[in-house]
Amino acid sequence: MSGAEYGLVVIGGGAAGLMCAVTAAERGIKTAIIEPNDKPGRKLRITGKGRCNVTNNCDIRQFMENIPGDGRFLYSAVSRFTPQDAMAFFEGLGVPLKTERGSRVFPQSDNANDIADALSRRCRTLGVDIIKTRAKSIERRDGAVCAVETGKGRIPCSAAAVCTGGCSYPLTGSTGDGYGFAREMGHSVSSLRPSLVPLESADAYCAAMQGFSLRNVTLSAYEDDKLIFRELGELLFTHFGVSGPLVLSASSHMRNFPGAKYRLSIDLKPALDEEKLDARILRDFEKYSNKEFKNALSDLAGRTMIPVLVELSGIDGDKKVNSITRAERRELVRLFKAFPVSVTGPRPIDEAIVTAGGVNTKEINPRTMESKLVKGLYFAGEVLDLDGYTGGFNLQIAWSTGRAAGMAVQADTKHGG
Repeated sequence: MSGAEYGLVVIGGGAAGLMCAVTAAERGIKTAIIEPNDKPGRKLRITGKGRCNVTNNCDIRQFMENIPGDGRFLYSAVSRFTPQDAMAFFEGLGVPLKTERGSRVFPQSDNANDIADALSRRCRTLGVDIIKTRAKSIERRDGAVCAVETGKGRIPCSAAAVCTGGCSYPLTGSTGDGYGFAREMGHSVSSLRPSLVPLESADAYCAAMQGFSLRNVTLSAYEDDKLIFRELGELLFTHFGVSGPLVLSASSHMRNFPGAKYRLSIDLKPALDEEKLDARILRDFEKYSNKEFKNALSDLAGRTMIPVLVELSGIDGDKKVNSITRAERRELVRLFKAFPVSVTGPRPIDEAIVTAGGVNTKEINPRTMESKLVKGLYFAGEVLDLDGYTGGFNLQIAWSTGRAAGMAVQADTKHGG
């Protein structure tokens, strides 16, 4: 392959890489994607439980509020390719979209393959070469990119875009290669940590409730007893702790492991204040007045959770409900409104949806995504030290940064050879 020359070689055929390649090719730049998987967009195809939360239909200000860390770096790229631009782009490729709760945007088909396939088709239409191999290194000459070394030989090029993703979901090809390329080119990489990840707990009752899910509950997360997250939704108890949409969202706010102490609190009855919940419990106790406490909670809680509630309430499970004191009932109300879950740490990074940390954005031009250290070297997507909360924000980061890099590659720059 050493005889070919490309204006741009994109390393990684994920969300950012596909967008970067399409954008450059639309501008007439001869483009290739280096991708080891049989199909591009492998991680994209499993995002959002296979539904693909394409973006979030919000304005720039709301978008920035959902980017922890240095969100200002993204302002230029997201302003020039907004969530609404991304929606128009995919609908223009023949994928109808819909907006759901929390302004989350999905394909109408609820099929993530439709997004990945639309990008792949667009690449083929534009003549982008998708080369099934793995990149080994990036070559430079006189401070500029001149080639990419791959498992199938050296590919001369004028520019290279590193769009390799993070190191979460390694089975999809996100193995962290991009961080190595960045370091070889002189870039610094901030410490990598999992984000949007299940959480481990020391509470034995989490494992005892393994597989039990809660819907329409409010989860609050605390860092050193300061509230850092609160949202209504669903979660799941597991053998190691807790998971599910609420937990993943909460985890992205927990950015100071192991230095800070984290804990969770679940409001099992968010529609009722303490007074109304107490009245509800009283009605149930009257209904089951001759039953033991452990057999009087079936209208209030799932069967799997009842033994845990009995244990944590401190009320004798064999005690008749008609002899439960007002103080004991108040304690039960408090437990329903603030069910405690300790947090010992996140699950391993390969179980995370997103990798936090990455290539230092201070070394990247925020308008073009080009390296400030090496001419013709670009970075886009999760490989950068950027991440967002759940709700389509991470994919929008990929679309906006990929678009910015694809728009910035210079068609007339020739460093290949």
